[in-house]
This record gives sequence, structure tokens and C-alpha cells, in this order.
Amino acid sequence: MKHVLLLALLLGFNFAYAKDAKNEWHTTTLSDVTIKKIQQAQYDYKKCVMTEMQKTGYLKIESRSATDAIIKQCEGVLSNMRQVYLDAKVPAIIADRHLKKMRITITRRVLKQLMFAEAANRTRVKAKGNK
Repeated sequence: MKHVLLLALLLGFNFAYAKDAKNEWHTTTLSDVTIKKIQQAQYDYKKCVMTEMQKTGYLKIESRSATDAIIKQCEGVLSNMRQVYLDAKVPAIIADRHLKKMRITITRRVLKQLMFAEAANRTRVKAKGNK
């Protein structure tokens, strides 16, 4: 019985995977110019995030709210990267998947940095209070 169930699941997965072939990107040839544009767009996004993080106003609010505000401020820069992908004829679903991965990675890094800064501020305030 278990073997039949496993076989049915594998066949069902195979058919579900085959239906989405139109969203697959088979050609892997991006021109050097396009790759440079993508790299420049990634750099611009990271630069925007770092510039926003350096503003002192974000240290006064809770780290999760600050992270959300920083990421929202730089969404326009990220949309430029999406346009570079679309201009290179990369399917939108693949471009969006890469942008989502990048956004999540940057968000985690920003949240981690802001949480460290928040903890350092609390430690500093406690140290001043004990003197």
C-alpha cells in the first residue's frame, strides 16, 4: 500500500512540474552588458539600503519596524533590476524569484544589524544607569 501511495505521489509531482514549462528559462546566455547592468543594479540596491541604515532616525524605533521602513524606501531601486531582467527577456517569474531571494537576504542582514545596534544601545544605557 505504501509503495502505491509513493508511486502516485511521484507521478503527481512529475505532472505538476511538467505543466509549468512555459515559465522555465532554458537559454543561459546573458550578454556581458546585461550581466554588468544586473550587477550595477544589485550594487545600487545594496547602496540604497546601507545609506538608509545610516540615518539615525531608525535607531529610535523598534528594529523590525525600522527594517520594514528601510526596505520599503529602496523598493524603487529594486524595481530597476527587475526591468533589466525583463529587457533581457528573462521570464518574469524567474526575475521575481531572484529579486525575492535578494530582498529576503538583505532584509535579514538589515534586521540583524539593527538588532545588534538596539542591544548595544540598551547595554550602554544600563551601563550609564549603574554609574
